[in-house]
Amino acid sequence: MPALPMRATDLQQNIQTALDLTQHKPGSYCLPGQVADPVGPCAVVIFGAAGDLTKRKLLPSLYNLAACRLLPDAFAIVGFARAEMGTDAYREKLRQDLSAHATSEVDPALVQKLVERAHYVTGNFEDPAAYERLAQTLRQVDQSHGTRGNFLHYLAIAPNYFAEVARQLERAGLVRESAEQWRRVIVEKPLGTDLESAQALNAELRKVLTESQTYRIDHYLGKETVQNILVFRFANGMFEPTWNRRYIDHVQITVAESLGVEGRGGYYDEAGALRDMIPNHMLQLLSLMAMEPPTSFAAEAVREEKAKVLRSIAPLSGEKVLTHAVRGQYGDGQVGGERVPAYRREERVKERSNTETYAALRLQIDNWRWADVPFYLRTGKRLAARSSEIAIQFRRPPLTLFRDTPVEKLTPNQLVVRIQPEEGIALHFGAKIPGPSVRVGAVAMDFRYRDHFGLTASTGYETLLYDCMKGDATLFQRADTIEAGWGIVTPVLEVWKALPARNFANYAAGSQGPAEADALLSRDGRQWRKIEAP
Repeated sequence: MPALPMRATDLQQNIQTALDLTQHKPGSYCLPGQVADPVGPCAVVIFGAAGDLTKRKLLPSLYNLAACRLLPDAFAIVGFARAEMGTDAYREKLRQDLSAHATSEVDPALVQKLVERAHYVTGNFEDPAAYERLAQTLRQVDQSHGTRGNFLHYLAIAPNYFAEVARQLERAGLVRESAEQWRRVIVEKPLGTDLESAQALNAELRKVLTESQTYRIDHYLGKETVQNILVFRFANGMFEPTWNRRYIDHVQITVAESLGVEGRGGYYDEAGALRDMIPNHMLQLLSLMAMEPPTSFAAEAVREEKAKVLRSIAPLSGEKVLTHAVRGQYGDGQVGGERVPAYRREERVKERSNTETYAALRLQIDNWRWADVPFYLRTGKRLAARSSEIAIQFRRPPLTLFRDTPVEKLTPNQLVVRIQPEEGIALHFGAKIPGPSVRVGAVAMDFRYRDHFGLTASTGYETLLYDCMKGDATLFQRADTIEAGWGIVTPVLEVWKALPARNFANYAAGSQGPAEADALLSRDGRQWRKIEAP
């Protein structure tokens, strides 16, 4: 059976491993007693090998996997990019990039081992001759490193090249599989800009790749706390019976950033907060939190249950968009004690831009488990703090028992899954305040990963790369879930395009967001959790 979506590889072994954590070296990616098996022979081909994603995330991730002995000796890296460079120069670049961006202190011998297995091909993504050179290099790599024709192509490139690169790989015979050889392709977000473009991209990829070869990556699903949602829900008998409309009042999913657009104004001004975060990261969090128990942890069983959740979300009609969706844009303000400029004054942003830097939705899942339980999603730039979390608020118990006491109301219980920057889980509940009268105070039981398992220095891509090389698609998105996500947000995009915002900027940098977002919950008699640093 495929591994649980929580490394390494078996949950019971992980629990046993926790007994040795006092010996865990701070800053290391590996845990003592790690029991995951290394992947089989393969070569990783990185398109966009000279880019930012490669040097900051992919190379450090491969180094961490090597440090954990999860990469085989029969392994190679092949970089493909436009930059004119020979293999020797590329190897030196890898050495420098790892020195600058590794998540922990590097072992020179291990770096050398990786560098010796690195090769480079210069080429244009649209040039068939470049793919012939790539095919020749991979044949040499098979001979020199024993990679056996198993190739993982990582498209760390602009989305408009995804379909073209896939077509060129097929023409060059580099994605044709056999009983002895696997060929897989990883594509990064954004996968489309709306439902129509997502459907068109999936159709183009299907012409040359099977669904089992296509790995649509979402780095959020590489985070330990996100993977732990399934284990937390389904391995703990005290929570699963209450995970439904009878006990849960509502759910809040927050992805807040204190940073602005950080030099990405050109991209962000075309995308906006809704496109950038909700169809992918946030709906993936929602589907993990709300899915039915799968029949097993096999990839298709898990992914099918996630898809069912997205298909069950009631679409927002034109009128509902006006009452169930909120957009905002930050103005001048203070973040971390420093004055920061308004969005419209950021580099490469239009002077009168109507692009939202904040988006909030009220969604409803129309199924037996979640009927009448609202799911509130919010994401934004330049908010009060960096914080990603899922907050499950339980229904209040009846007050009848406390009618002859000073207790005026009972604070609802909350279960908060913190994703970043501080990973952990907190349970908020009521307890009696010491004294002669009955008074109830709010207390919390707080689990933090760093306290129990130590700090693990990772990029968030290690598990995803490892799973792809192993052929486990559990944490990757299928074509139908991509399209379902866009189907949920496209009606909102269409209304916002037809009715441009008239009151931007409508929240100050460093604040909790626009007042309209508070009204989204207050109309239901609820309120957002405060965005603050842990």
